Amino acid sequence: MNLYSALRASFPADLDRTAIDAEGALYSWRDLERGSAMMANWLARLDLPAGSRVAVHVDKSVENLILYLAVLRAGYVYLPLNPAYHAAELEHFISDAAPAVVVCSGRHFGWVSKLAFQRGVRWVFTLGDDRSGTLLDRATQMSDVQTPVARADTDLAAILYTSGTTGRSKGAMLSHGNLLSNAETLRTFWDWRPDDVLLHALPIFHVHGLFVASHGALLNGSPMLWFNKFDAHAVARRLPEATVFMGVPTLYVRLLHEKQLDCRHMRLFISGSAPLLIETWRDWQARTGHLILERYGMSETLMLTSNPCKPEDGDQGQRIGGTVGPALPGVSLRIVGDAGEACAVDEIGHVQVRGPSVFSGYWQMPEKTAEEFTADGWFKTGDVGRVDARGYLTLIGRSKDLIISGGFNVYPAEIEGFLNELPGVGESAVIGVPHEDFGEAVIAVITARGQPDPAALIAALKERIAGFKVPKRVIVVPELPRNAMGKVQKKLLREQHASLFAASATERTAGQS
Repeated sequence: MNLYSALRASFPADLDRTAIDAEGALYSWRDLERGSAMMANWLARLDLPAGSRVAVHVDKSVENLILYLAVLRAGYVYLPLNPAYHAAELEHFISDAAPAVVVCSGRHFGWVSKLAFQRGVRWVFTLGDDRSGTLLDRATQMSDVQTPVARADTDLAAILYTSGTTGRSKGAMLSHGNLLSNAETLRTFWDWRPDDVLLHALPIFHVHGLFVASHGALLNGSPMLWFNKFDAHAVARRLPEATVFMGVPTLYVRLLHEKQLDCRHMRLFISGSAPLLIETWRDWQARTGHLILERYGMSETLMLTSNPCKPEDGDQGQRIGGTVGPALPGVSLRIVGDAGEACAVDEIGHVQVRGPSVFSGYWQMPEKTAEEFTADGWFKTGDVGRVDARGYLTLIGRSKDLIISGGFNVYPAEIEGFLNELPGVGESAVIGVPHEDFGEAVIAVITARGQPDPAALIAALKERIAGFKVPKRVIVVPELPRNAMGKVQKKLLREQHASLFAASATERTAGQS
């Protein structure tokens, strides 16, 4: 079944009810149905080849969500891209995925269209977060009736680009079956109810905001309180109207700074995309009376594990801070040693998984795909963890050297590649260190060729890569620490700079007391 058909089947009988309240702009379920039909009909009119990719590099908006639904309906492949990406990053995605259509923000049309047309893209449209753009202009001319194109479970629905520790980003291929099976599992496991209202304040260019949050509400026929951008005060003001909230740890940290958090109707707070500090977990419970439910997933696998939600799965007292819970129904998870041997209870090893939501592989990278799966079909997540006697997974670290800052994935090798090309940089090592707000902050430790200006290096990077990847500090040292094999000892660097942002946090706390 086409994923859209499954979502549409859950819309309420009264299509004129409000589906999305976007800070006062109301969209009915009929608006979602009609709008996505018109966009799907426009895409069909372009006579695109079967399996065409539609790359979307726009700011969050309800129209952006409608475009996603339209791509599903039309039977094409949705390719969401972080709107913070710059030309050097976008060039790779367009060259690799070879989309037939690119949709971008109007303010970026000049450079995006030039880049896209140079790489063979036939169509470039604009879509703003203010209901403007050439895509909407074209779609409004089309019929608002459309039959979703038939698709099999294994047919490709989306490609999510996820960086690696070496080389360029790779596209994880997710099918209609992957996405639907995970959404249905979460609807049951997280006990979605007829009266639930989701407060949606996440971006929709990655798994958490687009698939976990949006699919959850759509598949349950639940209305959403929608924010194009996260604003702690605005979100706190509307909490009394919601029952479900999903966020990255950074959002919870910022909400804790609000004077009022009225959670009278809240049923479930979920956190993911980055490790949640146990202090934040405890502070949230003390402040609101709710235990945040932590879960674990990846772009390649969607959601894999979750702390309990329903009474029969264990009440809130069985949500254990610092863990991401046991494997979800239908998911198999194992911990293995370096040689592939099974680890004992509480023994640390490599996390491997399999299940209906696990992707089929990386776009046009069969060799890399083969490397990431074991001979018996388990996906190597690259994460390191342990499972206790109750089956709860605790993640210890990331063998792929990933930094998660504010819920966004940052891979050091990519940043180091840009840094090493800048004047004055001899060699660089990019690491993540603890940060009160972002969980981890990106910093760069470099050796010098001449007299590099750290501020100038940061400014130069801001012109080349997305802001969340840019190091917050650049530290110049005589040499980088190495082991006997000559490899830079990043663990030692992390230890040396672990308290880099502790002083500013202490000063801020002192100023508030």
